[in-house]
Amino acid sequence: MFNRLLYYALLFPLSLLPLSVLYLFSSLFYVLFLTIFPYRRKVIRQNLKNSFPEKSEKELKKIECAFYKHFSDLLIEGVKNFSISEKELKSRYRVANPELMEELYKNGKSVLLVSGHYNNWEWLITAQNLLFTHQAVGIGMPLTSGFWDKKLNERRSRFGMKVIHSKIVKSFFEENRDLVSTLVLSDQSPGDSKKAYWMEFLNQPTAVLFGTEMLAHSYNHAVVFFHTNKVKRGYYEMELQLITDSPKPLEWGEITELHTKLLETEIIKQPAYWLWSHKRWKREIPENMPELKAQQKAAFNVKFK
Repeated sequence: MFNRLLYYALLFPLSLLPLSVLYLFSSLFYVLFLTIFPYRRKVIRQNLKNSFPEKSEKELKKIECAFYKHFSDLLIEGVKNFSISEKELKSRYRVANPELMEELYKNGKSVLLVSGHYNNWEWLITAQNLLFTHQAVGIGMPLTSGFWDKKLNERRSRFGMKVIHSKIVKSFFEENRDLVSTLVLSDQSPGDSKKAYWMEFLNQPTAVLFGTEMLAHSYNHAVVFFHTNKVKRGYYEMELQLITDSPKPLEWGEITELHTKLLETEIIKQPAYWLWSHKRWKREIPENMPELKAQQKAAFNVKFK
């Protein structure tokens, strides 16, 4: 009942306000994060310190403040996402080089669009089916709250995005006959450290989701990395980079290494726009790493080589 009241009495009516007005709330949130309500400050500071050991305390503090400012905008833009119109969304989220996706579509290739929680991914989820000829697909885990799970997916899919449960990915792709562009935000912490791909990322051993690579090899999908640039407040531009349109010849780990390093490069350029409040490095490093990697590679080769 509370969630329903929160949405219909507060959040959705707020979303109808112009962003110029809503950003006043963002400025308030920013002040609160810096003073009274330091949201996940310990997590943010530890993540920044480990990722940028060469930076001074002053430099890290500057990134932290810039992150809180950007994060405050994301919260407000997330509220706006409940009711933003197709016209406004398309004017605020653009693609710099859509011809890359058009060429893949003409060649009959489905695509895995891969990146991370960098800049405004919520607007991309909602806009993706408006941006490309491919049928947009999003893979997600259900939320604890049935109301929010249904409502968020309803709002995200209102312009044509298909949101599918992670447990039915295999059956979906085996039965699907459309050319699809599947959005994969690959920087979440994997559920099982022993099934993850381990590599250096932001100066520390990191467990990376291997799903993009498995899907690419299983269904011969092209892999396209995207970088979302914040042009100015409330305006974003997506830039596409082809990783491969023929994954089969690639070796174990190549795709994962490539898209993760591309994300790392973007984070280093403009660190404030990544989601530092996420507990990204919570998985324990396996003790038998060389043996684990050898087993993973062998299993991969049996399946795909």
